[in-house]
Amino acid sequence: QVQLVESGGCLVQPGGSLRLSCAASASIFSFNSFGWYRQAPGKEREMVATLIVYGSTQYASSVKGRFTISRDVAKNTVYLQMNNLKPEETAVYYCKGRRYDVDYWGKGTLVTVSS
Repeated sequence: QVQLVESGGCLVQPGGSLRLSCAASASIFSFNSFGWYRQAPGKEREMVATLIVYGSTQYASSVKGRFTISRDVAKNTVYLQMNNLKPEETAVYYCKGRRYDVDYWGKGTLVTVSS
């Protein structure tokens, strides 16, 4: 059973930076793509950033220029570097991996942006 485990969420001040990690239990190259999503209280889950394993990245317009999705093949880990965080970005952040047309989700990690 493939598992994705997120980590790195914590309390951060507005304007601060944070790096989230998503550790996969299978080789990254066995996945077609990865994505980071977030769900704020009372809101629907939204896409933040996606990465095609052999190709490109995409970002939500609200995070473009501030967030970066990347991968470490040796560690089977996908990262989300978040800079200049805003209070409205407080949410549970989820990692999703698509592998052989099946979507796998992690359980999420909480990011709180507050002073």
